[in-house]
Amino acid sequence: MQHRLHRRAFLSRSFALGCSVAASPLVTPIALAAAPGENRLVVIILRGAMDGLDVLRPVGDPHLAALRPAVFGESADAPGLALDDFFMLHPALDGLMPLWHAGELAFVPATSTPYRDRRSHFDGQDHLEAGTAGQLPPALARDGWLNRLLTLFPAANARTAFAVGRQRMLILEGAAPMTQWEPGTDLDLSPQSRLLLAHLFDADPLFAKAGRTALEMTGTPLAGDMDSMNPQARDADALAAYVAQQMLGETRIASFSLSGWDTHHAQPRAILPALARLQSAILTLRAGLGPVWGQTTVLAMTEFGRTMRENGSRGTDHGTGGAMVLAGGAMRGGRMIGGWPGLAEADLYAGRDLMPLRDIRAYCAWAMRDLFGLRASDVAGTVFPGLDMGQSPALLL
Repeated sequence: MQHRLHRRAFLSRSFALGCSVAASPLVTPIALAAAPGENRLVVIILRGAMDGLDVLRPVGDPHLAALRPAVFGESADAPGLALDDFFMLHPALDGLMPLWHAGELAFVPATSTPYRDRRSHFDGQDHLEAGTAGQLPPALARDGWLNRLLTLFPAANARTAFAVGRQRMLILEGAAPMTQWEPGTDLDLSPQSRLLLAHLFDADPLFAKAGRTALEMTGTPLAGDMDSMNPQARDADALAAYVAQQMLGETRIASFSLSGWDTHHAQPRAILPALARLQSAILTLRAGLGPVWGQTTVLAMTEFGRTMRENGSRGTDHGTGGAMVLAGGAMRGGRMIGGWPGLAEADLYAGRDLMPLRDIRAYCAWAMRDLFGLRASDVAGTVFPGLDMGQSPALLL
């Protein structure tokens, strides 16, 4: 018997893992599309709410150390890789530094979608992929912003879009045609999910039995060393290599997701596998795309940021403002894009989160406008209806 689980259905049918299931999807789907021209766009969804302040460390802000004494305490001897006189990159991303020096890597600090305050992974991811504003219920979002982009390409060929994975990605759902291929992917939980499971199992043996039954249905073991449980860096290589292969042909737009960013507990250790996956994916794309890397833009984004103050278990909780990672040979990189709101108490959003300075959709909109020669009015009217794109951040060469 074949078991097919949607991330929402898994939550209701098996056991309540809370936010960890949404942060660590059962599968990692890929979506691809064909578009006119030679420029390529890859959108990577970082599921689980990446802590932008850990990835992109604003060490020049005098308030940072007091807000994160334990999270950054373990890296006191190696606080990061200097990007400029204010920001450092997480030391686990050292493999990306050659891209930074080559002008093929950039960062946007203090950005987010318009989603606020409820801090639900499910809703946050739906808002991110649908490109919606405000508090529109995600159930009303029936298409994604990359699919709406495709409607601006009337000359797109028959291979308009397709997705790979058990779960369809909302970002490419919509009126534009798309075919889905569903591989036999096993359920793969993040270390954070396993920690939550272990806690729940200890508290309720009956719950543990139900949880084990659900996991056995998907062939996922419950035991194992935390550092070797999920070979997802290898999976990220495979995903990125597959995308690169397709984009060497007629495909021009691709989207896939990388999970594991929900770092409520022991963040200095828990974030490392996710960082490895992100770095591996970007470097594999660069290598696989070879001669067309110079025509490629990669946008990596997450549903929301994390709290400024660490919690009692050396982790961080769901927040608001976060960071965006941009890469590619078409990028005007080697720089920070956008401003910095500051970390003083009066500068925080709701007294607890990094204040977003600009809508993340504006950066996506300008990237699409410049990559594909579109009119800004079409992007703001069709892809992100009602968006004020503002001034161009000059993302591309």
